[in-house]
Amino acid sequence: MQAGVAIRRINVEDTLPLRRDVLYPQLTLDGVRVAHDEDGLHFGLYEQDHLVTVVSLFPGNGSAQFRKLATTSACQGKGYGSSMLAHLVQFCRKERIGILWCNARDTAESFYIKLGFRKTGDYFQKDGIIFCRMELQVKENMAAKTFEIIPAIDIIGGKCVRLTQGDYEQKKVYNEHPLEVAKAFEAIGVKRLHLVDLDGAKKGAVVNWNVLENIAGKTGMTVDFGGGIKTGKDLEIVFECGAALATIGSIAVKDPALFFSWVKQYGPDKIFLGADVKEEKIAVGGWLETTGLSVFDFLEANIEQGVRNIFCTDIAKDGLLQGPSIPLYKKILERFADIHFIASGGVSNIEDVVALHEAGCSGVIIGKAIYEGHLALEELKPYL
Repeated sequence: MQAGVAIRRINVEDTLPLRRDVLYPQLTLDGVRVAHDEDGLHFGLYEQDHLVTVVSLFPGNGSAQFRKLATTSACQGKGYGSSMLAHLVQFCRKERIGILWCNARDTAESFYIKLGFRKTGDYFQKDGIIFCRMELQVKENMAAKTFEIIPAIDIIGGKCVRLTQGDYEQKKVYNEHPLEVAKAFEAIGVKRLHLVDLDGAKKGAVVNWNVLENIAGKTGMTVDFGGGIKTGKDLEIVFECGAALATIGSIAVKDPALFFSWVKQYGPDKIFLGADVKEEKIAVGGWLETTGLSVFDFLEANIEQGVRNIFCTDIAKDGLLQGPSIPLYKKILERFADIHFIASGGVSNIEDVVALHEAGCSGVIIGKAIYEGHLALEELKPYL
């Protein structure tokens, strides 16, 4: 969710004014009460401490009905309704509730379909309003079962290096031969590798394609590759050299139409979207330029185009071994519950890895903590 926005439990009395004003302005507050209101669970979304969205949830035997989802007119269109429903989905997962449903107004049917709900049964009328039942099968959170450990290998001059906060002047060489590093990861059971062409990122065109070709051809790991992918030709080279996914960041910000054409051409399973963030705003150009674009708006626009594989790096954390940005990641996952979301940056020890797993991330990219010996490969084995 956006900065200054929070969802918390409220009491039924708090829901009534919004219910009335948004849904039934002709009724009194008592007139918008529903049966068994006192037994329901009531949630409110606050923007800068102002209650702007409410909903009431009524769990039953294996299912839960939500009623009276309402957002004040001044805040409609900001995604708060979707955020509230994502919160309810998370609640149902925790409580092992299999179906989330509501009787929706027919005018809201397309909204629910977009969020994965499906219409069940016939339309019916009540108090002059046409309704239909919308259901969502609440899938078990697969991130609770599968969690990918993705070591990072950054390349400059064909060598394995690490930067601190993306600064090329703060470069440290860890190994002259990246293939040796990759094979060491594979030997302990690592199945996925994050390969970054820092020369390519600086030049604006793929440079270290031969390193990719060597690792992809001589290991069995899934390799995602990024750095310098600016044109369709760059993308062709990356896939021809053996990358399973192309990691793309700046182009998705600067030329979204081109990026979306690649998503359509190759399919979302071949694209790994990188969101570099500073104070919840997207950064580009090797982190030298912070845009005014909210990370939440950026992700929403890309998810609408079918993007599902996403990783996020908080610039303030990367390379400092001071812990990952778990509050930011929780906000992202609360709003976008169905993406394959990978954390990146700041991991300093195994406790950070456990915390990211518990937060619901699908995996984590780890670099410096491994190379500097803060995180032993043996500690990662339970996740491999």
